[in-house]
Amino acid sequence: MRYSDAVIALTGCYPQASPDEAAKLTDADIIAGTKDRSGIPALVEECLADRHRIVSISPYIKGEPFEPIVCSRFDDNTRAFVKIQDGCDQFCSYCMIPFARGRCRSKPIEIVRREIADIAANGKKEIVLTGINLAFYGREFGYDMADAAKVCSETEGIERIRLGSLEPEMMSEDMLMRLAAIPQFCPQFHLSLQSGCDRTLRAMNRKYTAEEYYQLTERIRRIFPDCSFTTDVMVGFPQETDEDFAESAAFVKKIGFAKVHVFRYSRRHGTRADKMDGQVPENVKTVRWQKMTAAAGECREKYLASLVGKTVPVLFERENSTEFHHGYAPDYTLIKISRKNPEKSLRNRIISVIIESSSSDDCFGRPEHLSY
Repeated sequence: MRYSDAVIALTGCYPQASPDEAAKLTDADIIAGTKDRSGIPALVEECLADRHRIVSISPYIKGEPFEPIVCSRFDDNTRAFVKIQDGCDQFCSYCMIPFARGRCRSKPIEIVRREIADIAANGKKEIVLTGINLAFYGREFGYDMADAAKVCSETEGIERIRLGSLEPEMMSEDMLMRLAAIPQFCPQFHLSLQSGCDRTLRAMNRKYTAEEYYQLTERIRRIFPDCSFTTDVMVGFPQETDEDFAESAAFVKKIGFAKVHVFRYSRRHGTRADKMDGQVPENVKTVRWQKMTAAAGECREKYLASLVGKTVPVLFERENSTEFHHGYAPDYTLIKISRKNPEKSLRNRIISVIIESSSSDDCFGRPEHLSY
């Protein structure tokens, strides 16, 4: 063995949600959950001291605060990901997150302010605010996600602010209007859909109907004319019929998503969906996944083609090709421009690009003014 003295730690959602099962995995020296993560280095030191096995999984308690772990360095990334919310109170019938991550809780906004300032001081221009249920951010303190975005916008050096995955039911018009007033805000909305069929949404214990989701996208489009929508869609949920699936696929086309993550339903022990009758056979899930993926691909190609002729600001990333510089527009479209000089890097620069053509997954353009 190359590292015979290494300490192996198993941590994360699985041991938190299934502590008794995880404790039986004797190949790991340390078993820890998703709580008290800042204590993991101390557990490693304790294990190294006398090589004894440690199982340390603390249950979540309702009302406990956000664990104040911050990160100010993202050396390998152009953008910085800042987690400001954890946990979920929704209890969707297929999901283990409330058991694995606890209830909703938010990072205090003054801690967010200091963390963003440190990130900006390290040269990052784009912030991505993330969370398990991000749209619920700040409700225990009387503020919301738009307040966190405003804090980012007030930090010198931050030129872009982006949001992670969002639950549709918490996106109020007031919040959207306040986001629209932030010049650095990138209007890409990852609104988790899961299904476009109301019958399936009810079985999933989602808190909205397909029509309510559609009306939200229309409201967002009115406020943000250049916005894009991305989402997650599940196929093969228990009792989903061919008609239910067809309704969901038609809804995906109706919205016209810029990108869709399509995945097959998989059973999770301890959830209500795991015990439901009418589990869909795997071969049927696969066929539906193929069909939904094709529908999503059509939407993406159509969306990308609609961008041709537009001029957009692009934040360029680290070069990984000798042919192209590549970066992302505010709507999170991947943009490529020819790399005329292999020695020249555009990393971490924001440049206006005229989009000249599109493919099935990205767009190609030329700088509006830059000579390179």
